Amino acid sequence: MPGYEVVTLPNENVPNFQRRTVYCPPGKKVIGGGAEARGNTAILVGSFPTDDERGWIGLGRQTSADNVGISVFAICAYA
Repeated sequence: MPGYEVVTLPNENVPNFQRRTVYCPPGKKVIGGGAEARGNTAILVGSFPTDDERGWIGLGRQTSADNVGISVFAICAYA
């Protein structure tokens, strides 16, 4: 696939349910992606493309804390 590239947003602690978004480089569109929630009681709540197909969103929560570690990746290519 022309221009295939995986773009990663490294793990960072954020408040529960706060979205983290990683974007493809200019000229590329997202063709897939994913997210990971980290923590003892972490739950991945959502992992989906942005409405404009330029990136990927991940969000999660922890049942025992007010923040959660979230990492996100987007699989990008020229459309």
